[in-house]
Amino acid sequence: MNILMLSSTFPYPPTRGGTQVRTFNFLKYLSQSHAITLVTQQEANVTDTDIDELRNWVDNLVIFERPLQSETKSGILTKIQRFKSFLQDGVPPSVLNRYSSKMQEWIDSFVQAGKCDVITCEHSVNEIYVKPHFQKQVRTLVNVHSSIYGTCRNQLEAGISENFFRDKVSLPLLRRYEQKYCSKFSAIVVTTQEEKIQLQQFNPNKEITVIPNGVDLESFPYRSSDPGGHRLIFIGALDNLANIDAVCFFCNEVLPKIQRRYPDTTFDIVGSRPVPQVLALQEKPGVTVTADVPSIVEYLHKATVCVVPMRTGFGIKNKTLEAMAAGVPVVASDRGLEGLTAEQANVSLTALRANHPAEYINAISYLFTHKKLREELSRNARQLVETEFTWDIAGKRYEQVCLGKQN
Repeated sequence: MNILMLSSTFPYPPTRGGTQVRTFNFLKYLSQSHAITLVTQQEANVTDTDIDELRNWVDNLVIFERPLQSETKSGILTKIQRFKSFLQDGVPPSVLNRYSSKMQEWIDSFVQAGKCDVITCEHSVNEIYVKPHFQKQVRTLVNVHSSIYGTCRNQLEAGISENFFRDKVSLPLLRRYEQKYCSKFSAIVVTTQEEKIQLQQFNPNKEITVIPNGVDLESFPYRSSDPGGHRLIFIGALDNLANIDAVCFFCNEVLPKIQRRYPDTTFDIVGSRPVPQVLALQEKPGVTVTADVPSIVEYLHKATVCVVPMRTGFGIKNKTLEAMAAGVPVVASDRGLEGLTAEQANVSLTALRANHPAEYINAISYLFTHKKLREELSRNARQLVETEFTWDIAGKRYEQVCLGKQN
């Protein structure tokens, strides 16, 4: 089968963020049995080595430049014009910012020539390149990654929206946009049951399949021993609004109270592209921010507990699965555990749930002082990932959707 994969985000190396990880691992699995043409865009941090490495995983790699800065400038008048365009045309600025007319021409020509059997949009931001009439020629699939309508609604509800008025006005427009673009596709893939329920409200007759994220077990080996101590960790992209909110909330509302009980408690924040707001957290006692490390798993293995204090953000969290795979006990919010059965009846306990400061303090304190519970969570979580959340499992299900086979 000839598969055309569209990803305006360059999916290599698969350590830069959730979009790259999910896109690359699906690409990697599909390339074992199918011919892959990947159309992507080159970002400033993409090196020639990255390009050469990615070529090894596809039959045909087609790269376009990200739209010029002059096309994506961010002055106040430009922003107003884009919002007016959103009101009129229904396409969010975040989608238009990545739109390349040259890339569109190439895709149109490729499809018209009958060179593919399936088109996959890796992340909904790429839906703009799929014309409604493509459905008549090929199977079309959108791998949503995370609902932009659901994310906006969740941020408004959590009170962490960057621009409350803008997002309040945008919310019904995003709902209309998501409903419209989903209608173009033969099939829709989401990461959690919650997202499926939401999108089914918009498109009750559409084929929607839940395929969670996975973990590369070789990259996240199970740790050999429990280090003990009072060392906390958070991992994730540190320019992501949901992650910024999570670490700021934890440092301001939770960590000081834990340190009153356990004065030597440290908090390692490890991830890519930390913004000034995150870097400033290092001024707090015990907090360290470490950016762009070659191997996150080394930091995970040294931690006593991994915290995932997300208050917003749709979809299953890679950071949660990776900590579980590495054998680090997890304390996480409802958002951090979305898509997982962590503590249901007749299910082995794999994580502790917390949503409010007192709940985090109690859960973390209990884990600090109960080694057997840490070992239980570590063992059960690793087993859960091995049996349900590997990229081979996810990739096989994705292949079935591409083939048009119902799961």
